[in-house]
Amino acid sequence: MLHDPNRIYVFDTTLRDGEQVPGCQLTTGEKVELAIELEALGVDIIEAGFPISSPGDFQSVVEISKAVKQPTICALTRANKGDIDVAVEALKYARHPRIHTGIGSSDMHIKHKFNSTREEILARGVEAVKYAKQFVEDVEFYAEDAGRADLPFLAQMIEAVIAAGATVVNIPDTNGYCLPDQYGSKIKYLKDHVSNIEQAIISVHCHNDLGLATANSIAGLQNGARQVECTINGIGERAGNTSMEEVVMILKTHASLDLHTNINCRRFYDMSCKVSSMMRMPVQPNKAIVGNNAFAHSSGIHQDGFLKNRENYEIIRPEDVGFPDASIVLTARSGRHALKFHLDRLGHHLDKNELDVTYKKFLELADRKKDITDDDLNELVSQLLVK
Repeated sequence: MLHDPNRIYVFDTTLRDGEQVPGCQLTTGEKVELAIELEALGVDIIEAGFPISSPGDFQSVVEISKAVKQPTICALTRANKGDIDVAVEALKYARHPRIHTGIGSSDMHIKHKFNSTREEILARGVEAVKYAKQFVEDVEFYAEDAGRADLPFLAQMIEAVIAAGATVVNIPDTNGYCLPDQYGSKIKYLKDHVSNIEQAIISVHCHNDLGLATANSIAGLQNGARQVECTINGIGERAGNTSMEEVVMILKTHASLDLHTNINCRRFYDMSCKVSSMMRMPVQPNKAIVGNNAFAHSSGIHQDGFLKNRENYEIIRPEDVGFPDASIVLTARSGRHALKFHLDRLGHHLDKNELDVTYKKFLELADRKKDITDDDLNELVSQLLVK
């Protein structure tokens, strides 16, 4: 089914799962603006919303379908005909429509969410896929809470929905429960035990409740999944979803994995800032790839090594993700090499003795003041010249 067996399809759910964060709701206009940016970024599938959930979500799917040309536009539903009918209507303008339907797969969900049985849930899942397939060729099935599902039953469910017409099977770690080796093994089990698995793409959809969403997603891709579901900045319900920029840059940095995406990584930083601003959700400074401190070096040992050769302390170049540039941040932990770098930048070329004197004064200042500015450095040098 896949033309390129090493191609990873990027399924962005910033506008659906990401937007479920309290206080981060977007207008239809804002969603369309972000969808156009996601298309420029190179995402393959945009999950535009859950049409039956509200008139606003319905309208967003309609307008995104009109505005976006290349990516597949996906609408989420539950496993019932009413949801699917509304999704079909919302997708009527989509050039490449996909319906994403599904149901719980763990005994926890089957018993305590649906008050049902495995047999009944299996039948409902199959029926939903068959019904959706009447309207669109591309049907994705999610086995909710697959992270805690019984493996033989999960395999049975996946085999049945593929036979019913599912083109993509989503194996969500809905509660962020799995360890990477467990999740990777789950994907491998499905590859090995589902007889018709080659007829569908396996998708990974991981949550970050234990901080393992990115690691679990990579483990899934290493074991045969070829679609990753993610969000910009890792936003999403509770602790968030898998971060798109982290997964894409891991694949890019670890060439030995021999997996690649069609994402234009140089747009990551701008995209991160846009999502953060529109959703009023700040990015933590130490966030991998796009955080303000991701390329900031403040320890003297690190600064010295970085100034001698960037690759001592950088495995990604800032420009690769559109980041303005690496920064040498002056703190009380900074060494002479970092201070000299900034003094030279400001045009102050000091000899060794002058640098030693200035460095002592600098340390005294840095112990008192959190942020050392260019004005502070100029003042230190002017004190030296006065003496």
